[in-house]
Amino acid sequence: MPGTALSFEQRAHRRAFGENVGRIRRDRGWTQEDLAERAELHRSYLASIETGVRNPSLDVIVRLAKGLRVPVAELFA
Repeated sequence: MPGTALSFEQRAHRRAFGENVGRIRRDRGWTQEDLAERAELHRSYLASIETGVRNPSLDVIVRLAKGLRVPVAELFA
């Protein structure tokens, strides 16, 4: 529902996903701007994913995986 607070579990899932994206990006020595360009996303949107603020769609998750050159499943590991 719009306007409802996120549960602890929802926040934890978003944070874990975002941390994985950020870790893989940093392992490659890339800035957020580098990955945003490769994944065709705005840098601020990527930053909000990495901090767990955003809940990216499946299409965005696929773009992130392609940009990072990893299988989608690795973003959830």
